[in-house]
Amino acid sequence: MIVAKDVDKIYPNGCHALKEVSLTVNRGEVVVVVGPSGSGKSTFLRTLNQLETTSGGSIRIDGVCLQDPKTDINQIRAEVGMVFQSFNLFPHKTALENVMLAPMKVLKKSRDEAEQKGKELMLKVGLSERMHSFPSQLSGGQQQRVAIARALAMMPMIMLFDEPTSALDPEMVGEVLDVMQSLAKEGMTMVVVTHEMGFAREVADRVVFMEDGELVVEDTPENFFNNPTNTRLKKFLGQVL
Repeated sequence: MIVAKDVDKIYPNGCHALKEVSLTVNRGEVVVVVGPSGSGKSTFLRTLNQLETTSGGSIRIDGVCLQDPKTDINQIRAEVGMVFQSFNLFPHKTALENVMLAPMKVLKKSRDEAEQKGKELMLKVGLSERMHSFPSQLSGGQQQRVAIARALAMMPMIMLFDEPTSALDPEMVGEVLDVMQSLAKEGMTMVVVTHEMGFAREVADRVVFMEDGELVVEDTPENFFNNPTNTRLKKFLGQVL
């Protein structure tokens, strides 16, 4: 589903953010990426839908090479949903209208069709009773769940999550992780950058550790957390667990 090979990212100022990162994510897998701040996690995630261009290497999504000039990147982005730290909801539209917008504009769905799907997704994320609320009337956790519903409305093949709970108060983190866990159980292919080690331990098929732009360790959650052999990973886990 996702095949990243020797991905490099060097910024114009010379910062080498990604150093030959290679990772394969199979259909239906949940891969969680962890590591210290500034390790390249979010940069790598953003290369998977080319919000961040690469300086070298290649990325294939469902067999399509993102570096090929003939590839329609907007088509890829329509099939690869992304949820960010900030919710980026339109403040003048209700939760349901936020979810309906992209299917109508991009997928050319009728208003009735988009509304029906939107209502189903609001139920899915546990917010059917708040669908007519405006973002300012919702908690941070509720807004992030609307953002997840909005991404799902495009019927993506893959979901990318870039630290989706980092901007939330601690008591709101669980409600967002619960939605993500239910998506994983339904077989959604997911790549998740997070600091939530409990989520990584419980939900991931594989956990990846990045540091200094390198993919250092890739292992099952059991081995990753219970039997780490890499010195850099041991130090990291000692700081966060």
